Amino acid sequence: METYTLLRQFADSWMLLFLFLVFSGVIFWAFRPGSKAAYQETASIPFRNDDAPAPQSADSQDEG
Repeated sequence: METYTLLRQFADSWMLLFLFLVFSGVIFWAFRPGSKAAYQETASIPFRNDDAPAPQSADSQDEG
């Protein structure tokens, strides 16, 4: 049997099954129960310092 044909049959059968299982695992991991709090915490990282504006430097005051 030719190497290409062997690898093609492997990719069409077992690798397809393996990649489907990996995809299903990733989807389950992302939508698992209890993960909402962790994702909300991560999503709020850019807004943690929104309570006060950043101090202006002396250079930016001269431009305005």
